[in-house]
Order: sequence, then C-alpha cells, then structure tokens
Amino acid sequence: MNASVAIQSLPEAANDEELIRVVDEVIAYIKSTGLNCYVGPFETAIEGDYDELMDIVKECQHIAIRAGAPSVAAYIKVTYRPEGEVLTIDKKVTKHHQ
Repeated sequence: MNASVAIQSLPEAANDEELIRVVDEVIAYIKSTGLNCYVGPFETAIEGDYDELMDIVKECQHIAIRAGAPSVAAYIKVTYRPEGEVLTIDKKVTKHHQ
C-alpha cells in the first residue's frame, strides 16, 4: 500500500436530505471497492495503490452526478510513497476510537 487518500465530496443539492443521499451513494461506492476505508464526518479516507485510488477519486465525481447532483466539488488529500508504505488509517486513528 503506497498511498492513502481523503476525499470530501460536496455535491450540489436542493436540501440536506438530498445532499446526504448523494454523499451516501459516493460512500457506498468507496466501500464497494473492498479497500480499507474510514468514514468520518467531513471526509472518507481510503488506502491502497496510488493509481487505483486516483481512479476511485475520479469515479466518485461520476457517482455523484449519476445520483442526480447537477455539479459536484471535491477536496482531496493524498499521501503517496512510491517506494514504500504509508501510515495506515488504523495506525492514525484506532487509538482514538477504542
């Protein structure tokens, strides 16, 4: 695992319920990838191979649009170490959630 990504998807929506519905579809897609992920109140973190993660980030935008959002913005954070391992989600947060 040479990368981790945090993605905050911000679809345009008529109201909070619609916003949550679209974001939930994006999160369901991320979970469906089978990669380790962590859903937080502002963003979802996912870890794996850099190229695979970049494809997932791209698809998240498509998912939001297909779910009915007329537009979507996203904030992305990336940690990438081509020749090694990055810190895992578990190492970063597990101690805070026991």
